[in-house]
Amino acid sequence: MVIDGVPDREIIINGKPFLYFGGTSYLGLSSNEAFQNNVISGIKKWGTAYGSSRNANIKLAVFNKAEHLFAKLIGADAAVTCSSGTLAGKLVLDYLSKNINGFYHYPKTHPAILHPNSKPVFVDGKLHPNLLTNTFETIVITVDAFLGLEVMPTSFNFLNDISSHKKIILVVDESHSLGIFGNYFETVFSTISNEKLFKKIIVSSLGKALGISGGIIAADEDFIDGLKEEPNFVSSSSINPAYLEAFLGSQEIIKIQQKKLKSNLAFLFDGLNLNSDFKFHKNYPVIYCINEEISNFLLTKNMVITNFKYPTYKKVMSRIVITANHTEADLYSLKQALLKVSKSY
Repeated sequence: MVIDGVPDREIIINGKPFLYFGGTSYLGLSSNEAFQNNVISGIKKWGTAYGSSRNANIKLAVFNKAEHLFAKLIGADAAVTCSSGTLAGKLVLDYLSKNINGFYHYPKTHPAILHPNSKPVFVDGKLHPNLLTNTFETIVITVDAFLGLEVMPTSFNFLNDISSHKKIILVVDESHSLGIFGNYFETVFSTISNEKLFKKIIVSSLGKALGISGGIIAADEDFIDGLKEEPNFVSSSSINPAYLEAFLGSQEIIKIQQKKLKSNLAFLFDGLNLNSDFKFHKNYPVIYCINEEISNFLLTKNMVITNFKYPTYKKVMSRIVITANHTEADLYSLKQALLKVSKSY
């Protein structure tokens, strides 16, 4: 399906309107007029792009302002932005690779934080044997805050079972939780505590809930300062400063959209009982369905959802997304369709 305009609560396909329950614009900011106006104002101040290195002799003030605010909101000592969430993951892995050989990944880890030599945290349902040895070493574990096909944050209880001889650097991808988990900018990252943790690092796309084309890394100051001196960071183009200007000026807009999203979730999930083909939680704006026919069924009801083969999924991903911009009428139509199909499967 090819459309000619920004996807919002409704899209037009071959001249026909469809309700759209897909994508990742959870707060609906990419099509929010007030937010768009702030982006336009940012472009007028900072231009359409900034191709110079962040380490050049001329520095733009907006970067430090926005990154300081991000760090404060996330609950980290420091933060730095880059041009994409995927680059954020690559920068972190490349930097850690200089001194560390032991990389492990939780199931369904996003490719952006999957080191080429990474070993699985679990083998046949048990911790990897290397994680249980008495060898003193520093290891890196990468994990998504919300795993694919899951609607609850990842449990980090497995850290308790890792050998106390390991110093753990935990890299958490918050792309599908930043801005929509908990209150305001509460993160899964901020809830993780374990005496074996040597360092916590958050990486995230900003192009999901926040509607900003870019990525972010947050950690302790020493780590962020070191990362800023890395060749790949020094030589790469930055996030568009206009987007950071828009972010700084849109805090109240973001809060309003978060409130709308919570209201939409409360409306949709009130009394919504579906069969085991569906997985959802009242506080998360995604419904997963393992029945691959759900997409075709909803299409007959003039509704489009996310439905495609994703690299870390064995089957086609069927993902129903609720955003802040959906109306109660939209959600009522979706609810009735889901209840009907749930009974017929």
